[in-house]
Amino acid sequence: MADPRVIAERSEIEAEIAGRTICDQLKLTAERFPDAPAYSDPAPDGGWTTLTYAEARHRVLAIAAGFAALGLGPGEAVALMMVNRSEHVLADLGAVHAGGVGCSIYSTFAPDQVAFVAGDVGAGIAVLGGPEDLDRWRQVLAGPGGPRKVIVLSGAPEGERFMSWDDFLALGERELARDPAAVEARAAAVTAGDVLSVLYTSGTTGDPKGVPLTHAGIFYEVVGTDRLTRLPERGAQISYLTYAHIAERVLSLYLPLFKISHTYFCTDMAQLGAVLGQVKPVLFFGVPRVWEKMMARLQALLGTQPQEQQDQVRAAMAAGLAYVEGLQYGRTPSAEVTAAYERADAALLAIIRAMIGFENARWLATAAAPMPLEVQRFFAGLGMKVLDVYGMTETSGAFTANSDGEFKLGTVGRPGPGVEVRIAADGEIITRSPANTPGYLHRPDATAELIDEDGWLHTGDVGSIDEDGFVSILDRKKELIITAGGENISPANTESYLKEHPLIGQALVHGDRRPYVVAILTLDGEVAPVWARGHGIEFTTLAELAAHPGVLKEVEAAVAAANGKLARVQQVKKWRLLPDEWTAETFELTPSLKLKRRVIHARYAEVIDAMYEG
Repeated sequence: MADPRVIAERSEIEAEIAGRTICDQLKLTAERFPDAPAYSDPAPDGGWTTLTYAEARHRVLAIAAGFAALGLGPGEAVALMMVNRSEHVLADLGAVHAGGVGCSIYSTFAPDQVAFVAGDVGAGIAVLGGPEDLDRWRQVLAGPGGPRKVIVLSGAPEGERFMSWDDFLALGERELARDPAAVEARAAAVTAGDVLSVLYTSGTTGDPKGVPLTHAGIFYEVVGTDRLTRLPERGAQISYLTYAHIAERVLSLYLPLFKISHTYFCTDMAQLGAVLGQVKPVLFFGVPRVWEKMMARLQALLGTQPQEQQDQVRAAMAAGLAYVEGLQYGRTPSAEVTAAYERADAALLAIIRAMIGFENARWLATAAAPMPLEVQRFFAGLGMKVLDVYGMTETSGAFTANSDGEFKLGTVGRPGPGVEVRIAADGEIITRSPANTPGYLHRPDATAELIDEDGWLHTGDVGSIDEDGFVSILDRKKELIITAGGENISPANTESYLKEHPLIGQALVHGDRRPYVVAILTLDGEVAPVWARGHGIEFTTLAELAAHPGVLKEVEAAVAAANGKLARVQQVKKWRLLPDEWTAETFELTPSLKLKRRVIHARYAEVIDAMYEG
């Protein structure tokens, strides 16, 4: 029996959003706040080029008119592949206003994956960033079929099939001026039940699966997110993760239309630190790897400071950690803990937060993979609550979340407004809400596995719910290790402990049907060189560094520290440090930086087998 309070909350939200579409929302925001800054792209002089909401909507309508002139039909997909920039958002919204569907594709997909997605979604038009993106599309463009028109932001090839972005915009402006009512009519014809976007799962196994997301589902997700975060209107935020990722799409494409946010685009991840310092966002979302790298850089920087200063920072962070831990659900920090934090914050912690761009941050979050507790504790030491949320593309984003006022570190929070969450008999987390996808595109069998006859969506994750309603995730249902001795082990749990050491960039734990657990490790390509120089180690390549006795000794200590937190059957008995990093480009990681376990198992089968010999 569903909780009546949950159902009442759901009905309240559904009544609030009934019949509304993203087209309606952009129009409303542009009319109410025409001069509010909407989107800022980096300019060549180091500044920003900004569009207001009124300018943005006009551009969206022109793009919609351009798509209509190119023959975009109702429900037809426009495929998008480019870095985060205003053109990506405007092209997506333009497709929707023309009655089509936006489909952002991971730029790290291999050409055969791009070909599969383009064919599966039926993309009639594609908008690409430039030559690198065109190269990903070479398989599609070389064969029969594929998009009839390819619009390229820079470096458009010759030929009837291709069109430059400038020429496309000029076409759209002419068509909009000729018949503005036709474009407005197309936007007005879009309904809440229509598909707003199709996103493809990043494919840890097999071909990616298309996930249709409706206007109604996304509206529900955005309203729920707004209730949880309670962010101020007209705040600044940064868009830097791919729009093929559901979290970025919700937080920096759709939510800003409701909060009148000013979105700054970071087109190069290497510049994220600098952009944070410039923008000082009110919210920031990062997958765990982003937070891990940020922590590692700060630790490396701290390690270069005089010992006295290091001691001062550590003492201040101890006060920060005690305070944030004391704020967790069901607790209240003592007067002494609060006073110690306030002194540390005034003297040092606030200065550090300002230095890294988080002085205005009201909501900091992470998801997509397990967040090591030690990383959360590190940022808590700076007075920052990096809160876990939990969701999937199939649930339109987060369906459980910690909030600023109600959180428990180490959990993924409580169900969102009007969302039902249960633990099935086999330990799987299942959920039911209006934000859930209606099913996979062209995959009825996979849809039947995803959503049962009672409407419960099966996440594939094993977890638990505590007495206060906070959800914890153990591991992926299919990724649990069962050793030769019959013990169930969560590889993700052990991997998180291993990655607590800043030297270790990635870790994969193996042991299914084996007598003991082993691990394959890689160095962090950014932190390891800094650590090595600080310890007087000379090297020329990361591979050379990975073979250095001093590094191997430190990694051995890191493995021992991780084992100290684990039960005997969970402990890593043998390990190997690889000479290379794992990336999405080299296919060991998904575009959302999750481990592709099957790829790694196959690629390093000899390394794994060698650890079991003898």
